[in-house]
Amino acid sequence: MSSQDELAAVRKRLDDLIRAVERLERSLAELREQRSPPPAPGPVPDLIPIPDTPYDSALWTDSDDEGLGVRDRRAP
Repeated sequence: MSSQDELAAVRKRLDDLIRAVERLERSLAELREQRSPPPAPGPVPDLIPIPDTPYDSALWTDSDDEGLGVRDRRAP
């Protein structure tokens, strides 16, 4: 096979590759168009109000202070 024949074969394969990439790009554009409408938003959950008043200190009588040990004792 001469170099001219080889060059023609490479050009043909390159053209085939370009056409295949163009088809893929068109397919991808179609997929994006199909997915473009955003989904309908779901129901909004009810918000729970958090009061500004301090918590009842009785809730924390037996709790540890994160890493500092038990209340009224020295930290390790």
